[in-house]
Amino acid sequence: MRITNLETLRLGGMGNMLWLRLATDAGISGLGEAFRNAEATEAYIHETLAPWLLGKDPRTIGAHREAIGRRIGNRFMGTPSRSIEIRGNAAVDIALWDILGKHLGVPLSQLFGGRVRDEIRVYNTCAGPAYNTAPTVGWVSRLAEPGAAPLAPLDDLQAQLDDPAGLARSLLADGITAMKIWPFDRFAGSTGGSAISAADLEQALAPVRAIRDAVGDAMDIMIECHGMWRLPAAVRIARALEPYAVFWLEDPIEMHRLDDLARLKQSTPIAIAGSENHGTAHWYAEAFARGVVDYAHFDIGWMGGLSEALDVAALARAHDRCIAPHDCVGPVMLAANMQLVFSQPHALILETVRAYLQGFYAEIMQPAPIVQNGMAQPLDGPGLGIELAPELWTRPDARIRSSNL
Repeated sequence: MRITNLETLRLGGMGNMLWLRLATDAGISGLGEAFRNAEATEAYIHETLAPWLLGKDPRTIGAHREAIGRRIGNRFMGTPSRSIEIRGNAAVDIALWDILGKHLGVPLSQLFGGRVRDEIRVYNTCAGPAYNTAPTVGWVSRLAEPGAAPLAPLDDLQAQLDDPAGLARSLLADGITAMKIWPFDRFAGSTGGSAISAADLEQALAPVRAIRDAVGDAMDIMIECHGMWRLPAAVRIARALEPYAVFWLEDPIEMHRLDDLARLKQSTPIAIAGSENHGTAHWYAEAFARGVVDYAHFDIGWMGGLSEALDVAALARAHDRCIAPHDCVGPVMLAANMQLVFSQPHALILETVRAYLQGFYAEIMQPAPIVQNGMAQPLDGPGLGIELAPELWTRPDARIRSSNL
């Protein structure tokens, strides 16, 4: 089997998304995905990775990972996570695994050790339907403003600010018992994350308090901080959150600052989740050894792909830590996460965005994942278990680039 064609797809209405399709002379194709900086990642894939991949056997995933990661993909001295190179390498790695699973006729979870559960609990990241789809300028994709008009009926981003109690009740009605919000983000910009005033702290705590008042302990609350805060402010935030028994504090500071993470851990009993921003095996080896991370919350597309995720999963298991992969990106990454968590006994929970599942995922992902009563069911098809809707490749706003033998 040989790779004969490498094709990428970008859509005008989804500027953050890049999809990759690797075709082979055996009639099997593999699907990959990259998120953010889509045009630059596309150029890297075609200019740097395609000359290596074309004509090669896609089933030798370890050999490709070694060549791409250490030589072809410019990872000398360790390219940082979330770089263009890492995004492109991850898209290729995921597509190679997809091909191997399809070639063998089994879901990837089978190749990762076999299914260890029949369902897994989900939590809802409270984003809106258009959150993260279009490139924006700013620290995060979009910050809700109090009283702004919702973008759609499931604009959970706006609801987490304007009606957090109603949002929690709505999620519980769907059987979802854990939710992630980021009420502190909008106060970080004025000081660059250096400080948070008493007044701003009180406003940021209001949604957390409203959720607890409305539904009590029926809802687990994760707090996302997007790495925006410096240590003194992060300590103040963590201590203010302690009375509300939040489930975890995610990326509270710049997560490469391991000494500061250790000081934060010493200052609060709240569990620390990380890191979608610094999620490579190299980072986790040190973070686990120093005891600064309680939950491994990595992004497969920002760390190098499923191969790197399997390394991190092994590290987590060796250090008796649970994994909870990040997903607020695209449908291929969700499928990759699902194949991983259904094969790992120490997988804790699956991140989902109901505004995506009922929105653009439903339009472009086949088959749609089944999430019922707060539990996700496995994808049973070979490889990743999904395909993109064929009509995406013929849409008027489709931008396709091909590299061929």
